[in-house]
Amino acid sequence: MLCKVFPIELRSGCQAEAEKVVHEFAPLGPAQEPSTLSFRVYRDKNRPDYLLFVEHFADQAAYDAHTGSDAYRRLVAGRFAELIVEFVERDHELLVSH
Repeated sequence: MLCKVFPIELRSGCQAEAEKVVHEFAPLGPAQEPSTLSFRVYRDKNRPDYLLFVEHFADQAAYDAHTGSDAYRRLVAGRFAELIVEFVERDHELLVSH
């Protein structure tokens, strides 16, 4: 399993629009991808203009398919990318699951 974590700093005042794009993307992208095992996006109530993405994929090929989809290109690489100041992509390896 491949786990991707993305802490994302948004442009000032863009929280609502970013959340709108994420809500639009989830059923069109991750929900339609059998090898996307989970797609979770968190907001921090104490930190405006910030989202944390935590995503699990069956493998690298699943992640590549996810980021190559039309919905991803249009919504995430398109509209969402315009709202970002900075993001970091971090790969994680599962250590414990309960």
